[in-house]
Amino acid sequence: MAETKPVDNSAKPATMQPNAAAPPAAKPAPQPLNVIQKTFRAEALARLQRATLVECGFTERLVVFWSNHFCISASKGELARIWAGAFEREAIRPHVLGRFADMLRAVEQHPAMLFFLDNQQSLGPDSRAGQNRKRGLNENLAREIMELHTLGVGGGYTQDDVTSLARIITGWTFAGRQGQLGTPGSFAFNANAHQPGPQMLLGKTYGPTGLAQGEAALADIARHPSTANFIATKFVRHFVADDPPPALVARLRDVFVKTDGDLKAMAVALVDSDEAWKAPLTKMRSPYDFVVASGRLLARVPEDPGGYLNNLNLLGQPLWSPAGPNGFPDTSAAWAAPEGIKLRLDIAAQMGARLGNNIDPLDLLEFAAADAASIETRKTIERAESRQQALALLLMSPEMQRR
Repeated sequence: MAETKPVDNSAKPATMQPNAAAPPAAKPAPQPLNVIQKTFRAEALARLQRATLVECGFTERLVVFWSNHFCISASKGELARIWAGAFEREAIRPHVLGRFADMLRAVEQHPAMLFFLDNQQSLGPDSRAGQNRKRGLNENLAREIMELHTLGVGGGYTQDDVTSLARIITGWTFAGRQGQLGTPGSFAFNANAHQPGPQMLLGKTYGPTGLAQGEAALADIARHPSTANFIATKFVRHFVADDPPPALVARLRDVFVKTDGDLKAMAVALVDSDEAWKAPLTKMRSPYDFVVASGRLLARVPEDPGGYLNNLNLLGQPLWSPAGPNGFPDTSAAWAAPEGIKLRLDIAAQMGARLGNNIDPLDLLEFAAADAASIETRKTIERAESRQQALALLLMSPEMQRR
């Protein structure tokens, strides 16, 4: 649960400077950026700056958690890349302290998610468009809603439920460049593609109400007991331990149910729990956590995202680009492989070489960890041959690599 202390402008031993947390690499002559690249880099920079400067780091960690839970991948194609930052800003960030049902609806109706999981290709077999084009359902979005976003594997749904949900959300698409269904790039409901008639889902019949049919189904899934358990388990795994304490999972599950999915109440219950503070710091920071924590520790404000994006690519966690719809892994084993640690050490050594002359690593350790710093870490830094080496050792210390 522990995290690097937020930047405090009145007390930090380093002065805010740009780009130091991401050492520059040798680059070829820059090429002109197209609008997709410019948009992605601008969104990435905004995210990194916010994460570095925000006073309440916990809230930003909530954004990262939910963005990975409801992930898309910018590598899907040009539309996914240009929408990746907007998806997080519009569908995730406004709801991290709101209600789960509201976030779920915003996510599943966002053009980025509809494109990522191909729902714009899904046609009701009996709809006008389905009969004309002789095409049918695409179940990708429906399956991931149930398996990854809400109920979880073993959450009580069947393949028939997946098919029913796929029928219910036919017609959920986004307006194209011609703007025939609305403002280009916005969510749209295409009634001509929607499967007509009532649908049975998880034992309940939903009447033929068009767009409202799908919204009612999502609202019920958001309140399903399996959803409460699945979300509470993932939440505790992320913030406390790879093996979530069952009692804490049960407590957060009960809060989720009793408050109708109030995510602020669930977050407060986590912070108030003894388990969150007494758990040993054994969780390995993800590459993104490591890069951002280093920037916050060193009080460096990114002015260009290039170095950060390169480091994240190198460390195996490219921004907004997981390999699949299940997102990046959330366990220590995924990030603790020897090759990954060696790459972190290389990055830490580069930062130490660049910044070490102007920073007292022992003062920085005291500022960041105080009494939580171990005797071993203090001695290791004291014995370093130079300030540059000492800073690299600080960045690679358990206090910086574990949380």
